[in-house]
Amino acid sequence: MKKIILSSLVVLGLSGAAFAQAATDFATVDADASGGVSLTEAQAVWPDLTEDAFNAADADASGELSADEFATISAAATPAP
Repeated sequence: MKKIILSSLVVLGLSGAAFAQAATDFATVDADASGGVSLTEAQAVWPDLTEDAFNAADADASGELSADEFATISAAATPAP
């Protein structure tokens, strides 16, 4: 299932270059310290992140990325050459 989600993220426009801009951790991205990363917070790090890609990464459909969901999306990062 994770492979499908990660593949969807790439297809939906979250490129490796966008990930390369985000060399940061969950606590830093969770700017309001709510315990979850909102779409707005995620887009501050990954400007190319679409709402569809965010929703695909939000496996529990909570409206925020948990630390585990954030780790999954971050692990898909491929540094730009």
